[in-house]
Amino acid sequence: MTNAPTSFIHRFVPAATAGRPPLLLLHGTGGDENDLLPLGEAIAPGSALLSPRGKVSERGMPRFFRRLAEGVFDEEDVKVRAGELAAFIAEARTAYRLEAPVALGLSNGANIAAALLLLHPGALARAVLLRPMPVLSDPPQADLAGTPVLMLSGTSDPLVTADQAKRLAETLSASGAAVEHRILPAGHNLSQADFTLAQAWLAQR
Repeated sequence: MTNAPTSFIHRFVPAATAGRPPLLLLHGTGGDENDLLPLGEAIAPGSALLSPRGKVSERGMPRFFRRLAEGVFDEEDVKVRAGELAAFIAEARTAYRLEAPVALGLSNGANIAAALLLLHPGALARAVLLRPMPVLSDPPQADLAGTPVLMLSGTSDPLVTADQAKRLAETLSASGAAVEHRILPAGHNLSQADFTLAQAWLAQR
């Protein structure tokens, strides 16, 4: 193994079961590199886990990119941060001898994962997006032919409207991704249904 990448503070848990795809865990606002490890271990037992901490600080809370207000994003920063994350993934794949990872992103982490799909196709093998919303007003034409994406939205999510979630699903689908968009009777926080659906979706691929 070469030296571990230092571009992001992160945690890495080696695979316990051969043949399982690695998970890239992307936390929500205020989380860190430890937050999603229990979720990753539970829904994809045996998989290697790669969990970086977002580099942006919003009043002391880590995030993966800047926002100007609730639901208003610094799109230039999104592009820069997505590029940094794509470079980190490449470094980590070399250092830890990983195949392309499956992203598991929550809220802000789901948003950077979606941006990564559109801005750096090929960086991710698949993605599970939990409570995502679009962050690019004019997304690029990406080639995501056949890339599986699971989106899980909540009917009573106070932060993400049904229209925003639908628009992101349509954007990813228009780029060729194989999107499964499920809308759950939940808010912005995760429910047992999120766990069950994500676990089953990962297990069948």
